[in-house]
Amino acid sequence: MRALNILIGSAFLLLITSSPLSASERRRSTLRRGDALAVDDVLVSPSGNFSCGFHRAATNAYTFSIWFTASADSTVAWSANRDSPVNGRGSLAALRDDGSLVLQDFDGRVVWSTNTSSGAADRALLLDTGNLVVSDASGRALWQSFDWPTDTLLPGQPITRYRRLVSSSARGLPYSGFYNFYFDSNNILNLMYDGPEISSNYWPDPFNKWWDNNRTAYNSSRFAVLDARGRFSASDNLNFNASDMDSGSGIAAMRRLTLDYDGNLRLYSLVGTIWRVTWAAVSRPCDVHGICGRYGVCAYDGLSSAGAPACSCPEGFEVANAGDWSKGCKRKFEVPCGEDDVEFAEMPQVDYWGFDFNYTEKLTFETCKQICLDDCNCEAFGYKKGTGKCYPKIALWNGRRPVGNQVIHLKVPRRLNNNGSGKPLDPSKLFFSGHACTVREVSANVSSSYLRAAMTGSSKINFVYFYSFLAGLFVMEAIFIAGGYLFVFRAADPAGRRIRDEGYSILLSHFRRFTYNELSSATTGFRDEIGRSASGAVYKGVLEDGRSVAVTRLEELTQADEVFRSDLSVIGRINHMNLVRIWGFCSEHSHRLLVSEHVQNGSLDKALFFSDDGEHCVPPPLGWQARFGIAVGVAKGLAYLHHECLEWIVHCDVKPENILLGGDLEPKINDFGLAKLLSRRDEQGRVLSSVQGTRGYVAPEWALNLPITGKADVFSFGVVLLELLRGQRVCDWAVEGEEEGKEVRMDFPRLVALLKEEMKDLKGVWMEQFVDARLRGDFGHLQAATMLEVAVACVDDDPGRRPGMDAVVQRLLSAQDAVPPSLRHASSPRPELTHHTV
Repeated sequence: MRALNILIGSAFLLLITSSPLSASERRRSTLRRGDALAVDDVLVSPSGNFSCGFHRAATNAYTFSIWFTASADSTVAWSANRDSPVNGRGSLAALRDDGSLVLQDFDGRVVWSTNTSSGAADRALLLDTGNLVVSDASGRALWQSFDWPTDTLLPGQPITRYRRLVSSSARGLPYSGFYNFYFDSNNILNLMYDGPEISSNYWPDPFNKWWDNNRTAYNSSRFAVLDARGRFSASDNLNFNASDMDSGSGIAAMRRLTLDYDGNLRLYSLVGTIWRVTWAAVSRPCDVHGICGRYGVCAYDGLSSAGAPACSCPEGFEVANAGDWSKGCKRKFEVPCGEDDVEFAEMPQVDYWGFDFNYTEKLTFETCKQICLDDCNCEAFGYKKGTGKCYPKIALWNGRRPVGNQVIHLKVPRRLNNNGSGKPLDPSKLFFSGHACTVREVSANVSSSYLRAAMTGSSKINFVYFYSFLAGLFVMEAIFIAGGYLFVFRAADPAGRRIRDEGYSILLSHFRRFTYNELSSATTGFRDEIGRSASGAVYKGVLEDGRSVAVTRLEELTQADEVFRSDLSVIGRINHMNLVRIWGFCSEHSHRLLVSEHVQNGSLDKALFFSDDGEHCVPPPLGWQARFGIAVGVAKGLAYLHHECLEWIVHCDVKPENILLGGDLEPKINDFGLAKLLSRRDEQGRVLSSVQGTRGYVAPEWALNLPITGKADVFSFGVVLLELLRGQRVCDWAVEGEEEGKEVRMDFPRLVALLKEEMKDLKGVWMEQFVDARLRGDFGHLQAATMLEVAVACVDDDPGRRPGMDAVVQRLLSAQDAVPPSLRHASSPRPELTHHTV
């Protein structure tokens, strides 16, 4: 293996295999009355199998949890505050003098507590079973975590009529999802999808009676438990065993029964540090309800591997949120009401399970069709040839294929006789969401809609931090305004009035609310459009005080005024030399405008991507020091957003168009905070963003339905680094083909693999050929090698292996100083990129 690859691989291996507990963490087995656990403290069970303390859910967001110490990913078995994470600085878990175990956020607010405030509680201890127990002096349990499961059952922990398992919302995130494992009113254990729009049971087979599913409804005790050997037994006669129960591992194996984020109930055994599935409730994942959302179709082909489901949209539909397939698809057309205005398009071998407003056997096709035509609420009908079974459907959920001779007939507008290509609409064509820069047909761009991931669930914590921040800010502003008032109004002469006016101007110039007329006047009626961003058109303007500004019209924003102002109060107070300054906003009636500084040299893409065609005068290419300075500045700006803001911000659309260049070509990141500002909230309070990402820059986790964190920005930054080096869009790169004189385009993963192979020659001829030829070899070789190494690390397909932006900054700064010409081709010791999980 080549030296550079060994260096990077060794660094990542060391980080991946390192213990999740830092050396500074203080371990103990018992928390006594009056004691407290800080974020760097941990309770450990006597055997060491379980740990309890603060578990990081996202950047600077923690849950008070119990996890398996030995598992490679520190798998969480229980969380107290899964839907309300606390700050990583100043938060405490304390056993108070009144006997209650409480979780306090950094501001002292109690986020969670036990009901043991009678004064009898003496200690809290973590048992070898993974059960956290608050007991009195005699050892009698007053409260225990086993009575309050989240998404996991441990051996010996029962599920009862009053307790249920609730899945997490996404892989790696703690927030409550839509899937439930519970005893229903018929005393039967069920799996149910309980979404914001619909709810339906899907296991055991809802088509069968309970006796056909080998269950009994007569035992009303409603009790089930998993034992240490891997045997599960329930009062409804549900019994199953772990596949390795008799393999010799026996009772020594660590086990857990988890309702996973994808809606499947699985039994796991810990083999070394890796979990192995030893039983699953649903053998065909497409049978899980809600997995692909409204109109989505689940299949076992396309982008998926064998046995894994892939979601898709029929032709005529587009994905509603590529980062979260549970949002399904949305129509590109409206269906009118009226027999003369609609027709039906066939979807053979597809079924949408459930939501039949009628069911009839032995009907002709025309009769079944007429039933759907007569009801404006009917979206489609299913018809089985040969049996005459007719299923008119009022909603289309739980789509899957193939399903024998079932055919879905989708109601579409009659005027939609072609789809813009001269061909009739064919919803039997399924379009999968693909990765950026891959040659694959997709129905919608991979969007940067903002996660439900690290910040989606944190909608419940955003207001906590926001109100605390806002209260402190108001106090400071009140003091400042009062002081300014006393200062500028104590003079009655003209000079005093001049000072008063200047003081008023200073107060308002920091961040203020503008009127629509002010901005219309500043932009001369919004005539000078200088570009468009992800949020809308951008106009140049000049304020009364002479400041040049850029006014962005937020076209897709529908937030209420108070919500809009609340979100902007956070974004508007962000101040960093590598971030575009936000001066204020306008919110009048339907007008939503954002006022920011005008950056004179335009965006990076205009300065970096151009070609000398010999006919037009083009500016000289960006020099090397300017490019390296831009890389460092953008890294610093993203590091500030990810790690230093009180409210963590993921940009979601890092690309050259959103990097503006100042007078000395210093970079300023634009459009940060749009993922927050242009968000929507669903019925559960989760944040849904309408920010659209850009092909070529979005991270693969958007398409793979993985949690979206700051590591998505790290990926985009890596692509920008490659383009700074090459002076060309990554998607436009081509490599020489096997046949002489031909070029073939290469998809991004293969391109990265090629770069890794060629990085052995960082100090040789290859580097000269790789860097932008327009520089004519005038660049710092050590700096270029550093940028390439960082870029390759940033665009790793696995978010967990990408460095954090703080580590990227340090790595680039290590090569920032100019390299003497005599050493330009020499290598030198380089600090390793450290793994920083966001």
